Amino acid sequence: MEKSGLSHIDDNNAPAMVNVGEKKVTHRSATARSIVVVSDEILALIEDGDIQSKKGPVFHTAIIAGTMAAKKTGELIPLCHPIGMDGCDIEIKVDHKEIVIRCTCSVTAKTGIEMEALTGASIAALTIYDMCKAMSHDIVIRETRLIAKTGGKKDFHHE
Repeated sequence: MEKSGLSHIDDNNAPAMVNVGEKKVTHRSATARSIVVVSDEILALIEDGDIQSKKGPVFHTAIIAGTMAAKKTGELIPLCHPIGMDGCDIEIKVDHKEIVIRCTCSVTAKTGIEMEALTGASIAALTIYDMCKAMSHDIVIRETRLIAKTGGKKDFHHE
């Protein structure tokens, strides 16, 4: 039982994984967005929708890294349930000086998939930073947030 209002704190105020044993299996999806602000110097390197760096194609590598991270969320976030995702889709678009990453994950399970979407978007953003930092350190990961969720107790949408 959660007295503090926090789902991962037990009656003794200790960390605890939420027991989802009694929850219903439903289809759940979540979309998270990360925004990476880069310099004109980096944007000038975009050709055919990607940036070619010495480490390889930046956006394609970020998509792979974000997908791999989303699959490992239960290993990275201590009280997060390990779940088998049904799907993970990462889209990267450039909007002025912003590189906008959208990660949508889905699952049919007893618990949500928000953390997987947030992890995927975050690691994709960090991968872009890592692959572009040799060109410029004028890079800011400005925002990572949940923008939509369906399934479970209640739906959420913000954009």
